[in-house]
Formats: sequence, C-alpha cells, structure tokens
Amino acid sequence: MKIEGSIALVTGANRGLGLAYAKALLDAGARKVYAGARDPASVKLAGVVPIKLDVNDPHDVAEAARIASDVNIVINNAGILRSGALLSEQGSSVIREQLDTNFYGVLAMSRAFAPVLRANGGGALVNMLSALSWVSLPNSGAYSISKAAAWALTNGLRNELRGQGTLVVGVHAGYIDTDMVAAVTEAKTKPEVIAQRTLEAILAGREEVLADETAQHVKKNLVSEPPIYIGAAA
Repeated sequence: MKIEGSIALVTGANRGLGLAYAKALLDAGARKVYAGARDPASVKLAGVVPIKLDVNDPHDVAEAARIASDVNIVINNAGILRSGALLSEQGSSVIREQLDTNFYGVLAMSRAFAPVLRANGGGALVNMLSALSWVSLPNSGAYSISKAAAWALTNGLRNELRGQGTLVVGVHAGYIDTDMVAAVTEAKTKPEVIAQRTLEAILAGREEVLADETAQHVKKNLVSEPPIYIGAAA
C-alpha cells in the first residue's frame, strides 16, 4: 500500500523508535500521523496529532480508536524491557509486566483497530517484535517470552485479517539505539533505519521485516545444528 496520503497511528511515539516512525511517515507523505503516548504533552514533533494512549488502559485504547477512526496504518511500537532472571524472586512479576505491554497491549490495539482498518479499506497493521522473539539471552528471558508471544500473535492476526485485506507486518531487530538499551555497549542500529525499512516493507506488501544484521543472523540460524535458540545468540 502507499504511504503517501495515508493516515497512520504510532504507539509510543514520543521518543525513540516511535518518534522515528512518526518522522518517517511524515517524510514519506502521510497525510496525518497520530502520535500515541501516555502523556501527550511529551509529543514534541511538529505535524503530528498527539493522542493520550496507554496501551494497557482499555479506556485509552477505545478512545484512540474513536478519535483515530480514519487510520489505515497502525504501528504497534510501544514496548518495555525489564531485566530479571526467570527463576528469581521477582521473575513472575517481571514476566507479567512485560506481557501486559508487549503482548496484551498489542492484542488490545489490534482488536480495537481491526474494524477501523477494515472500514478504511484494509490498510496495514505493524507489530514491532525483536530478534529476541526467537532466542533468549541471559537476564532477558522474560522479554523474550513477551516478544515470542507477540510474534505468535502476529502470525495469528495474519490468518484473521487477510480476509479483510489488512497487511500484518512483523518487524524483527536486534539492539536499536534508543533509551531502552542505552547501557548496552554492543553495536546498535539507528531507529531511523528500522523505520525506513519497515515503511519499505509496507510499500512492497511484505509481511516480515528482518530489519538489521542481527535479525537476519538469528532467523538464518533457527535451522542450524544446533539451532541458535538452544543457546545464547552469537
């Protein structure tokens, strides 16, 4: 589908990758971009329409679907990262917190906006996933669980939304140069690169984006022997 002239909504659009998505959409000629954030006053990008949107709040999600009833692109970008060993004392709470945002938040947005997208011709639903949808690193197991669940959700949504003409895009990436992984010293990809590659996929009608070398490496080695998910990603 075309980006030029489209109307889009980005969750978590006040900073980091969400801000890069909003900028990329405007630069590509989107007619309107709704920028969702828990605090709409934190959205400083000129040219967007700020919306109060906490994806964990059913009222916020329903109100966003009412306000942004003209969208034909929805980018589920909002997500959180919490460290903690799975079997630690806080392991269960860390898993639940990340599932609430990274899985149930995406599900809530998808359920609310699927009818909107159908009414507006099908459009595109984009879910920001991770290379950690497929592998688990020490101390990030809970995050991987939430992203693996979001990946499975994305696959299921494709089955349910193809009939209404909605393109469902899953975006996988490694470390992205945002506040979320500011303490990480390994190589990171600029958020602008991830956003641009995602928009290219929407234009081309592609359902999966391996947005950087890390995602490409992990996907390739899912069928290696032993498969990469047996141990830490290299």
